[in-house]
Order: sequence, then C-alpha cells, then structure tokens
Amino acid sequence: MTEQSSPRIIPVVGHRDAGLALPEIGLHAELPSANGVLNDARGRPLHDLRISVTDRCNFRCSYCMPKATFDKDYPYLPHASLLSFEEITRLARLFVQQGVQKIRLTGGEPLLRKNIEVLIGQLSSLRTPTGLPLDLTLTTNGSLLARKACDLKAAGLKRVTVSLDGLDDAVFRAMNDVDFPVADVLAGLDAAQAAGLGPIKVNMVVKRGTNDHEILPMARHFKNTGIVLRFIEYMDVGVTNGWRMQEVMPSAEVIDRIHSELPLVPLEASSTGETAQRWGYADARGQHDTASGEIGVISSVTQAFCGDCNRARLSTEGRLYLCLFASQGYDLKSLLRGATSDEAISAALGRIWQRRSDRYSELRSSLGADSGGPGGRRIEMSYIGG
Repeated sequence: MTEQSSPRIIPVVGHRDAGLALPEIGLHAELPSANGVLNDARGRPLHDLRISVTDRCNFRCSYCMPKATFDKDYPYLPHASLLSFEEITRLARLFVQQGVQKIRLTGGEPLLRKNIEVLIGQLSSLRTPTGLPLDLTLTTNGSLLARKACDLKAAGLKRVTVSLDGLDDAVFRAMNDVDFPVADVLAGLDAAQAAGLGPIKVNMVVKRGTNDHEILPMARHFKNTGIVLRFIEYMDVGVTNGWRMQEVMPSAEVIDRIHSELPLVPLEASSTGETAQRWGYADARGQHDTASGEIGVISSVTQAFCGDCNRARLSTEGRLYLCLFASQGYDLKSLLRGATSDEAISAALGRIWQRRSDRYSELRSSLGADSGGPGGRRIEMSYIGG
C-alpha cells in the first residue's frame, strides 16, 4: 500500500514517558489539506509556533528548573533524540502552510544549542502563503546574548525577549541560583539593541515575597529605553517548582504599584491572541507618552486568556503540545523519521489542531486557583518553553 492509502497512527505521548496507554489519532488521506487558515474546535486560528531547541539551561531558577530536581545527575535528552535543524525547518515550513506567521525559539536556554544561527538562517528563509517573512523571535535568559547578538541578527532573527527577574544583583543571583551577575544580562540587552534585535521585550516573573520589591526599580529602569517590560504572574507549570497561590502577585496589584508612582493608561491589544495586557506611561495630560514607552502584564493565573489562544508548542524531541499546561503531546518525530510525506504530515497537523479544545486556565479559574486546576502530570516549562 502507498502512504496515502494506508492508515498511519500518531501516538500521543506524555512528557518523556512513552509507556502511557494514551489515545491515538489517525492519519488518513482525507484529512484537511493546508490552505493557510486553520481553526481549532473552539474557532481559534493557528498563528504562533513555539519551538524548544534544547532541554538544557545554565540557570536554575526556582520557578522553572530548581536545583533539587535539575541537579548534576538529571538525565537530559541525548543529542540523537533532539530534532535536527533540518527536521525543525521541515516541520516549521508545514506549520507555516497551515497558518503560522510567528515562530519563537525557546528552551531551556536556546543559545546553548550549538550553531543555533544555522537554524535561524533556515527559518528566516520561510515565507507565508502570501509571501510574507515570518516574525522570527527568540526568548533567552541573556547570559550569552552579548557575544551572540550580532550573529543572531545577521542570521535573520528579528527580535529577542529576555528573562530578567530583578535589577538588584543579590536578588538576581539568588533567583537564577547559579550566582550569575545581573550586569552581564544588561550587557546582553545593550548588545541586542545595538544589533537591531528589536523591539526588545523583558519578562519578569513576579513571586510575592521574593522579588516583588523589584517591580518599581524595573519599571523606572526600562522607562524611556524603547524596551517593553512585562510582568508575569508566577505560574503552576509542571510539578517541580513548588507553586503556591500565596506566592502569586496578581497583575492588578502590579499595575497599582507602578501607577502609584508612574501613572499608566490602558492600551489596545497589539494583535489577536496577545497574552499581555498593555499599559502605556502617561504624560501630564493623562495621554500615552509614546516616547516613555509601555509595560505589559501577563495574568496567567488570575485572568485566563484561553479564549483566543493561538499557540502550538513543539518540544526539542519533536512532540507537539497544544497548551502550556498540557500533560500529553503528539509524537511528530516518528513521522519525520518514518519516511512520511509532507502532505501526510501536514494533514496530520491539520487534524490535530482542528480537534484542539484545550482551556486549562479557564478550567482552573472555574475550580479556584488553589485547587491547581484539572489533574494530570503537566509538562515542565524547561521542556516546552514559556
């Protein structure tokens, strides 16, 4: 039988646990063909693809890769298990045919992946069905950015998002838990701006009682710099970070704290599916002072934004996840390495997305944040990226 006439199966697999008896999804010739527009079961279009290129990181932030779990004996994925750059690019091309317009490279720490510039060069050559280039971005902890910024820009990267949880050096060293100095991350931001990797965004995860006193210093520092600072509620991603609701500072409280010193005005969303609520610094007339810039808040715990979520996530070993809080993923690597045609893989992607109904944050909100939401062993942020 030919590939188009014989049924194939995409197994659904848990986070690094292929032994689970989980549902399967068939791959058949009659599945949807790529047309650049693909909606899920709740009418949400596929638009963003986040690709994890490594499960390794040189930081040990407590909310992501705490040392207690990710120690020197932690079994990271062997190189042979990772998708190659060519496999990533092939899948990305098929996703773009199905409507993806934005790709974000994540980790772990993506700049630890050797020759990452080669992958960026391959992805930057992709075009949407209408001939437009992709919005190609990368999220990094900034530790290697000073030395790599120019090469990343030359390879075709558009912009970067840098994780930075405070300006106080002692606080920052304690949070990354590897004694990495904040000055080196700031130098990376300077290098990224000089290279033209912008507009740059800085993400600060806020943990009450740990770094919430850094909210105003961060706002003061990045105002008037052209860098967009975003505050992220401490999330219950995975099972290793010891998440507790009492450590969550609601975004509304973050906004109130900043507004008390630096008046803010609400701004319209920049695009459908945007996770951050935008606020601009106000001028003396109470209008947005565009020269001063803006901030954002990502209310991942207190305000669910599942309703227009348009993101899919690809793990470094080729598993497709439809939600940041998922416990299961689809094994695409077996298709890539099984001589499956582009048409068949594309049809599988279409079928998977059309059946998507994930809404973890809405369900958690309906149950109450302290409940932890729906059950299941959720994937770790370090495995799938933020």
